Amino acid sequence: MTGSHRTTAPKIVAIGASAGGVDAISRLLGGLPRNLPAAVLVVLRRPLERVSHLPGILSRKTNLDVRVAEDGDRLESGVCFIGMPDRHLVLEQDLHVSTWPNSFYRSHNIDMLFESLARHAARRTIGVILSGLLKDGVLGLKAIKEAGGLALVQDPGEAEYPELPENAIRYAGPVDLIDTAAGLAKGIERLISRHPDA
Repeated sequence: MTGSHRTTAPKIVAIGASAGGVDAISRLLGGLPRNLPAAVLVVLRRPLERVSHLPGILSRKTNLDVRVAEDGDRLESGVCFIGMPDRHLVLEQDLHVSTWPNSFYRSHNIDMLFESLARHAARRTIGVILSGLLKDGVLGLKAIKEAGGLALVQDPGEAEYPELPENAIRYAGPVDLIDTAAGLAKGIERLISRHPDA
């Protein structure tokens, strides 16, 4: 990829959640404008054995263009790419997305996405942790923050399952914003407008 492509690459909002995450993601995405000058990547841990209706659910909740991520997709502003339950969604070095088999790292879908962003696009990335259990995403959010990105976490008091947000606040290092899902949407808009060329 040439340098000119890198400078025109969009900002990235990476959202990770597990239990209770559908509602939180819906409210966050519902607060973002159609012309958001950033690409959105969503990873939600959910059962492999069920058909996923997440793309349809989120399409009804947001003005963004919602797509299931496929190998080779390029990031686009105003587009929300969703990872599927049986694949890991990651960002490659040339800033296209890949989907990897969901095997050994089954319980670390969010960390895998966040850590790939920390390696390849940290300074353009806003990492967001929403409702969930355990700690998938905590180390990845810490990696984004340490590499120069921003870290946002849903207020545990609002989260249906506060354990994941609490762990992110406790272990991911300094967090840039803790707020409700709707408040995080407004915060994302502010942060992107404040740093349009980062």
